[in-house]
Parts: sequence; C-alpha cells; structure tokens
Amino acid sequence: MLVFIVRRVLLLIPVMVGLTLLVFAITRLLPGDPARLAAGPNASPEQIQQIAREFGLDRSLPAQYWAYATGLLRGDWGMSIYSRRPVLQDLEAYLPATLELVLAAMGLAVALGIPLGLLAAAQRNRWPDMLTSVVSLGAISMPRFFLGLLFQLCFAMALGWLPLGGRFPLGEDLPARVSGLLTIDALLAGDLHAFGVALQYLTLPAVAMSLSPLATIVRMMRASTIEVLHQDYVTTERALGLSRRLILLKYVLKNAVSATLTVIGLYFGWLLGGTVLVETVFDWPGIGLYATSAVLTQDFMPIVGVTLCIGTLFVVGNLLIDIAIAQLNPRARLR
Repeated sequence: MLVFIVRRVLLLIPVMVGLTLLVFAITRLLPGDPARLAAGPNASPEQIQQIAREFGLDRSLPAQYWAYATGLLRGDWGMSIYSRRPVLQDLEAYLPATLELVLAAMGLAVALGIPLGLLAAAQRNRWPDMLTSVVSLGAISMPRFFLGLLFQLCFAMALGWLPLGGRFPLGEDLPARVSGLLTIDALLAGDLHAFGVALQYLTLPAVAMSLSPLATIVRMMRASTIEVLHQDYVTTERALGLSRRLILLKYVLKNAVSATLTVIGLYFGWLLGGTVLVETVFDWPGIGLYATSAVLTQDFMPIVGVTLCIGTLFVVGNLLIDIAIAQLNPRARLR
C-alpha cells in the first residue's frame, strides 16, 4: 500500500506543474490591461507603468512565471492587483466557506445515494426502483441555481423555516476560528447554539448542491449493484442459503461501491469549481464569488490562486478515493 501511495503522490507533481503553466498562460492571454484597470480610468501612462512595474507585469511571460513558481515554493501565492492583499490570505478567508458547503453537499449525497442505489437494485423494476429513478432524473436535470431559488421561495420566504441567505447572523459572535468551518468550530468550542445556527444557514445551499451528485450516485450505485448481483459468487452464496440482506450488505456492497467512489471523487472536484451560482443565490461568502470578482477585474493572481487551490484539492481528493478503492479492491494497487 505504501508503494501505491508514493507512486500516486509522485504522479501529482507533473499534474500540478502543468496546471500552473496552463492557467498562468491562459490568464496572460486574456484581452485587456489589468494595470490600467487597477489604476483607474483617469490614470496617467506613468501611473499605469508604475503599477505594471510594481506587480511585474512589464516583464516577459517566462520571467513572470518563474517569479510566480519560485514564490509558490516559498509560500508566496502573489498579490492581488485590485485589493492589494496577499492571495493566500484571501484564500484562507474564503476557502473554508466553500469547503464546508461542498463537504456538506457531498456528505449528504453519499449518505443517501449509496443506500438508495443499493435499495433500487435490490428492488429492481418495483416501485422503489421506479420512484428513485424518477426522482434521480428530475434532480439531475434541474439547474442548481434554480433549485436554490425554489428553496428560498418555499422554505425561507413562504414557510420561514430557514434563513434566506448568508452564512451566519451579523449580530452574533462567530465561534473561535480553528478550521474555518463554522459547524466544526462550533462543535469544537462546545457551542451548540452556534452549531444549530450555522447548520440552519448551511442547509438550503448544501441541499441545492447535493441533488445532482445524489442522483448520479444513486444511478451509478444501482447499475454497479445489478452487475455484481449477476456474478457467480453471488449465485453460490444464494445456493448456500445465505440471506438476501447478508449478501447485499456484506458481499455485494463492498464490490459495487468501488465504481461509485470514482464518481464521488470526480463530483467533489466538479462541485469545488462550480459553486459560483449557488454562492451567488445564497450570498455565501466562498471562493466562487472571490474568483468571479477577480475575473471581472482581470486580477491575474487570484485567478491563478483559486484555480491552483481547487486543482490541489481535486487531486488530493482523488488520491484519497484511489486509496479507498485500493483498500476495497487490492487488485487496484497493481494498476
């Protein structure tokens, strides 16, 4: 297992280097002059040149990339040309909100999707299977931002059960920051009231984001389970008189969930990069809104920083998925 993990970690190095090269080049090819935008419409050519010199925009593209890459090795992610704040400091402020939202959405999708897919396969062509199929197709075809608006109209405005938007009430003190995830920090501080409030604000955006991966996980789990149920060893276990429930939970589930784990890893990265609309609808102060404002102002360093951060989380998440698959299926370690 150690050799498998080391091999996977070494493969991540060229991926991250290629990611920085690609994103850095694309951001520099965008039309417009970020120094001119930062200086303002009434700035003189001397002021624009001074800003370009301050942020290294007057140097060649290879020199700019080399300065950025060597800065990354020192923990320097660059400076925002618009806010004049270190990008790493902004990421530390915005990333926990997005990470909490994505983890809550994926946790809900996995917790419901795997057992529902297993149930649908066990009750194939019966009403539980038909019901989950209809609900899954409806959930995966509904845009997340539209679901968010519907949830706001129903549960926030009409019923008043949950907050309309935001992450925490402005008039209340936040729990002491440890991880940046409000629900986790509230539990670590033993503040159940803050945990309940943070959970209320988290519920609607997390549910809106979870429905698409939930539907995919259900369908994937159902297909994998049906395939495993036709294996010879399952037929042998039935012939031995083992109960259907024991076969499903002890033997079929372990083998059927391996393919579903791959989809979970892909969806984790997809949700990290696709939170902009949900964060906008629910006024969630996450990395998506930060990246959007950087794109509108052509602020290169935050764009590269956000992309690199999401890419790092994506490859780390898929590394964990590969390790989980190798634990369930030792043959995967040989690939």
